[in-house]
Amino acid sequence: MGADSETRDMLALERTHLANERTFLAYIRTALSLIAGAIVLFQFFSSLHAYIAIAWVLVVVGLVVLIFGIYRFFYVRAELNRYRDKPSNLPNP
Repeated sequence: MGADSETRDMLALERTHLANERTFLAYIRTALSLIAGAIVLFQFFSSLHAYIAIAWVLVVVGLVVLIFGIYRFFYVRAELNRYRDKPSNLPNP
């Protein structure tokens, strides 16, 4: 019974690691999409000052999303590794 519980816990931890990686990739995809939208505005609407301002806002928001995603990924990864390295408080039967 103890080995099944440990195996189940390890598999759950691995699934959580994979979910963290998928979430990180979603942050990168979102940041790149925002920055790509800004590039389009810079390229095709460079004569309109309102669009230039919106493009700069998109660049800043894209960078903020990217930085937050990187921070979150490493924070969650460190927490998961700390949980994995923590000795179990449950007695082994």
